[in-house]
Amino acid sequence: MGTGRTLHKKPRTRPVKSTGERRRREKTQLKRLVALGVDADEAAKMSAGAVRTALKRPEKVKAAVAKAAETA
Repeated sequence: MGTGRTLHKKPRTRPVKSTGERRRREKTQLKRLVALGVDADEAAKMSAGAVRTALKRPEKVKAAVAKAAETA
């Protein structure tokens, strides 16, 4: 008894993204950004794409936060 063709089709085997998982990912990404030194209020106002972009270069984020704290 084989599995047949049904389970070898791409839409059947591909995992479905859920909104709950997306919210969980965005929440953890926000926590990581706040841990780098970004103000929590500023991070909450950022879009999800901006948060992901900022997390790609953590050293730049740290430097920008330090420079902003230095000038303020």
